[in-house]
Amino acid sequence: MVGVLSKPDTNQKLDILSDDAKYDLACACGTNREDTRRRGDDGCWIYPVSLPNGGTSVLFKTLISNVCVNDCKYCPLREERDIRRCTLSPEETARVFLDYYRRKKVFGLFLSSGVIGAPDATMERLNGTARLLRQRYRFQGYIHLKIIPGAGAGAIEEAVSLASAVSLNIETPGAKNLAKLSGRKNYLRDIIEPMKHISRLTACGARFERVKQTTQFIVGPAGESDAEIVQYMWGLYDRLRLHRIYFSAYQRGLGDASLPAEQAGHSAGDAFLREHRLYQVDFLMRKYGFRDGDILFDKEGNLSLETDPKEVWASSHPDFFPLDVNRASRLELLRVPGLGPVTVNRILRLRRAQRIGRLEDIVVGGNRLKKALRYLAF
Repeated sequence: MVGVLSKPDTNQKLDILSDDAKYDLACACGTNREDTRRRGDDGCWIYPVSLPNGGTSVLFKTLISNVCVNDCKYCPLREERDIRRCTLSPEETARVFLDYYRRKKVFGLFLSSGVIGAPDATMERLNGTARLLRQRYRFQGYIHLKIIPGAGAGAIEEAVSLASAVSLNIETPGAKNLAKLSGRKNYLRDIIEPMKHISRLTACGARFERVKQTTQFIVGPAGESDAEIVQYMWGLYDRLRLHRIYFSAYQRGLGDASLPAEQAGHSAGDAFLREHRLYQVDFLMRKYGFRDGDILFDKEGNLSLETDPKEVWASSHPDFFPLDVNRASRLELLRVPGLGPVTVNRILRLRRAQRIGRLEDIVVGGNRLKKALRYLAF
């Protein structure tokens, strides 16, 4: 006997759509089970998020639809693929999320979608879900909405008015690389101009200043270099004032065989290590005062997989060291391998009260800081 599922119910659709959401790995990078994405008891994906007070909680994440008219060669949900397709209504999505929320399983909602017909038609489903939650159910908590590439200004403005955070994936650095991934998307019109519009809406002093804008690079499918990605990262932070940039290593075998990444033959381990190095660069830019020109690459324009980018910089600037731990500025100390913002702040507090004479004055049992010894003078 052959069973045919002609009209899946809400739970069956959610099982399909939450599983397909796994391909978007933003926020999935962590060091233990508590700060990485994981499945809930009923199979839905829940994701970590940093809270304003420094703590963490989890988001309920799903696609509204895995139907997609786009041809993105890296995406397993692209139009040409023969997969089970389904779509949740705004009412279904809101109801399922609120059930999770009321049971205190999640902190908020992360909502995305494939492109159902036109970008604005898809945005109406995303915005409609948020509108229901905000207006009918009076939900005042965290909502992250994905902005569909090519969405109009009106749809974007409504999303920003309803959300706590929004994101439009930049996908890859530059129009030349996007052309390798999609024949339908226009880089400036569909991605860059909407991102600029979001930045204007959420700029300091603007009406929606409270709303955070993030984005994500899909790392590898176009054969782009790390130097290209870092150049765009700096522009996004410096000119568009994005709150965060995420990275998702392309997973070989999920995309079209013609992609440069499918021909290159890099291992999965190298791909995820490359993603990790880009996250390290992101932290150097956001937390350590590094600029794009401080990041060093090999002759192919890529980051070292053997050495983290901060150590690469330190090794290339021997004249900068050793630093006097009692006199160096905060930004200078942040250049020292092995020292992070927490330790540097401890040093600054401590030396206001006493002279620091040895590593043990900073922290007892400082095995993690021994790397810093070769770069410091006491």
